[in-house]
Amino acid sequence: MNNPHHLNPTSLKSRFTTRFLRALTKIRAQKPISSSSPTEIFRRYRRIKVAADKSMAYSVRSRRIWSRAMLWKLRSRSYRRQDPCSGRRSGKTNQAIMKKSSNENTTTRREDGVGFVEEADELRQLVPGGETMNLCNLLDETAHYIKCLTTQVQEMKKIADFYSF
Repeated sequence: MNNPHHLNPTSLKSRFTTRFLRALTKIRAQKPISSSSPTEIFRRYRRIKVAADKSMAYSVRSRRIWSRAMLWKLRSRSYRRQDPCSGRRSGKTNQAIMKKSSNENTTTRREDGVGFVEEADELRQLVPGGETMNLCNLLDETAHYIKCLTTQVQEMKKIADFYSF
């Protein structure tokens, strides 16, 4: 793994790696796994997955629709876990959080060609926040999301290689 001092602190890779390592440190500091039961392993897996997703979304910041949607989803999940009985909802809706500017995100669904409708709908389900995007925004956000997922996998592999002798 590269020395953190040689990384460009403004790069997506360094922002993700720094945040993810910090999150892993917090996970490790929590109560240790007492058993290797499938339930405990799954809980730890979920904590690591959420840490990776949150680290990547925060690294991208709120510049992208998918990162805002992912952060909203993680925050609302966290809120429900902390106070499950309140029944209160935040004043902001998913669309209000995801809409940064009126021309960046439009809910118009206009696809050119019959064959693209089903594929676009499948893609909308895969990309966070994709259900509210038109085809042009969807393709742009998908390309960026794939780039970020690739970066995430590369950096996680480097971390795993570094810690496994």
